[in-house]
Amino acid sequence: MKKLLSAIAVVAAFSSAAQAETLNVAATAVPHAEILEFVKPTLAKEGVELNVKVFTDYVQPNVQVAEKRLDANFFQHQPYLDEFNQSRGTELTSVAGVHVEPFGAYSSKIEDLKDLPQGANVVIPNDATNGGRALLLLQKAGVIRLKDDAGITASVKDIAENPKAIKVRELEAATLARVLGQVDLALINTNYALEAKLNPTEDALIIEGSDSPYVNILVARPDNQDSAAMQKLAKALNSPEVKAFILEKYQGAVVPAF
Repeated sequence: MKKLLSAIAVVAAFSSAAQAETLNVAATAVPHAEILEFVKPTLAKEGVELNVKVFTDYVQPNVQVAEKRLDANFFQHQPYLDEFNQSRGTELTSVAGVHVEPFGAYSSKIEDLKDLPQGANVVIPNDATNGGRALLLLQKAGVIRLKDDAGITASVKDIAENPKAIKVRELEAATLARVLGQVDLALINTNYALEAKLNPTEDALIIEGSDSPYVNILVARPDNQDSAAMQKLAKALNSPEVKAFILEKYQGAVVPAF
């Protein structure tokens, strides 16, 4: 009986240890979930079971990590996280930087931004950081000029000069690729562009350079950011194997940041 109880205790202890090494991570489908799926086998060899939960929005992944329903997420850049923490009162934190998704402007009606018509309908993301990022890209292309004090959270109200009188609408980031055929220009996050089978390096009329400051990050909470399992995931995401995977699979549409 003592041997049986001892065996049961060992099994229970092993089960607890295995459970403690499980990570539930939220991600958008492309490229984040694909990158996470790539590192799954590596983590499994190190005793970490990685469960990837795919989301189509930019809000719930943070909410569910903050509420401890998930352990981490991988979909956003630091400016977005900073704005989210400030507006929601959360304390989510970056664990590792992984890649940059150069942000681009797309059109199914014109092939060059110089052909953008007067009064063109333009759509941008409706969250503060990506909306500002879109406006900064339009400014870089010479389509508009923003107020001098407009930063990364610039809004439509910060447009100082609009020579083509473009009409800018803010929509949920996930919907922008779907309305591409209904507007003159759409500024789309690369993850959603890839999902829509757009090739950022070929299809974008203008795109950020690889020096973009918007590095996509693995995000966790202060209470679990230093856990052994989380650090194993961070190390895997910054491995030479992941770098090679990103370069080969995305052909410049996604750029390693390490």
